[in-house]
Amino acid sequence: MLLAVDTSTLWIGLALYDESRVLSEMIWRTENHHTIELVPSMDTLLKRCKAAPTDLQALAVAIGPGSFTSLRISLAVVKGLALSQHLPIVGIPSLDVLAFAQPVQDGLLAAVLQAGRGRLAVGLYEASGISWKQTSPPKVTTAETLAAEIKKPTLVCGELQSDERQVLARKWKNVTIASPARSVRRPSFLAEMAWQRWKDGQVDDPVSLSPIYLHITGDNPG
Repeated sequence: MLLAVDTSTLWIGLALYDESRVLSEMIWRTENHHTIELVPSMDTLLKRCKAAPTDLQALAVAIGPGSFTSLRISLAVVKGLALSQHLPIVGIPSLDVLAFAQPVQDGLLAAVLQAGRGRLAVGLYEASGISWKQTSPPKVTTAETLAAEIKKPTLVCGELQSDERQVLARKWKNVTIASPARSVRRPSFLAEMAWQRWKDGQVDDPVSLSPIYLHITGDNPG
């Protein structure tokens, strides 16, 4: 079985997966208590499934973009577990997890998560066969700027405040906003993506695996 961990933002997600089933999944919002909540919650997840760290076959972790501190916490915990249990580890970009969960359709996709200070981290995708393919590196922007830049039919999904939803909704001719339920970064999707990469031999070096950080500089995000 595979354990997936996502602490990219204030939302923490854990999932236990064995290819044929999602054995368990936990998602909750923390008030910057990642350090004290993550490891006990991992232990609870395993115990609920009557499993132990020795039963794990692989690990998955969301690598950002996201909060500097929260990403460091999950990477440290997952790396430590990988090294102590001699487990393969797969790192998946956090915005890719959001994109993976969306139905593939005509048009573009913008996956977003909170980047702090009223900013959004945004990844743009286009349909490629039966999946979404990222078209450019993720960037930091605002809901207002994102709305202004959207010129073609685009599905927007991910962490959005109510006022950000209102800003984007004004571009209703070209913007469709995913429902709140479809906008959650579910760790079961992270697990499913990582499981396939693990089976394909696409694993990461636990020593060199690092998070994706996007820098915010003044009023010119990028």
